[in-house]
Amino acid sequence: MAEIGFYHLLHTGPDAALPRLLGRTLAAGERAAVMCGSAERVAALDAALWLCQDPDWLPHGTAAAGDADLQPIWIATDDAAPNGARFLFLLDNATSARQAAFARVFDLFDGNDAASLAAARDRWRAARAAGHALTYWQQSARGWERKG
Repeated sequence: MAEIGFYHLLHTGPDAALPRLLGRTLAAGERAAVMCGSAERVAALDAALWLCQDPDWLPHGTAAAGDADLQPIWIATDDAAPNGARFLFLLDNATSARQAAFARVFDLFDGNDAASLAAARDRWRAARAAGHALTYWQQSARGWERKG
């Protein structure tokens, strides 16, 4: 079973919160797969990560660039990790049928959007029923705070 962390975004969007989480992932010697809700979102995140300043270097790729096995961070819409990632990041209410294949899953959701919040609650219940280890993190002005 995976360790699934639910990340409740209240002060920034995923484009601002994700880079630091990905930076920590790379610093820990891990690879990441980032699952987005649309091809347009993949392209936008790809561009945002190249322009990111904290951390200032997040090597990554998409299907457009190819060579998935060489990419420490793989951004896509499909439920796969062709780069051998053990960490999965879910954005845009994306869901994975393969969560158990990962050591850690990061489910980032918009806490200011009622539909996103309801969908995250549904994913929490499903993950708990599947027997995954769950943690809940809420974004504050100081950073992430682990709750309950």
